[in-house]
Amino acid sequence: QVQLVESGGGLVQAGGSLRLSCAASGSIFSINTMGWYRQAPGKQRELVTAITSGGSTTYADSVKGRFTIFRDNTKNTVYLQMNSLKPEDTAVYYCNANVVSSGGLLRRDYWGQGTQVTVSS
Repeated sequence: QVQLVESGGGLVQAGGSLRLSCAASGSIFSINTMGWYRQAPGKQRELVTAITSGGSTTYADSVKGRFTIFRDNTKNTVYLQMNSLKPEDTAVYYCNANVVSSGGLLRRDYWGQGTQVTVSS
């Protein structure tokens, strides 16, 4: 049906940078909002940032000024540029996309497999 594949996670020092990517593929008619969530051990998954098909963005207060979301609609890919990373950014990051599928005209959210981001102090 629809698959989201993430890449780019890793281990970085505090103050460093990392870029995540998420590519959607499959029976896609269109994609509305794409976004990034994160979940630290023992905590609930939270929205980090999101971007609409038209380029409107939203950010959690904790990442404003440090993270940037952008997308390439021709590739059905969304990116997360993370700068000035802090230890509290350590989490598994999940890509999310609201997709209208071809054929069945089904609209639903899809999730990536998650990628680990670890920031050392």
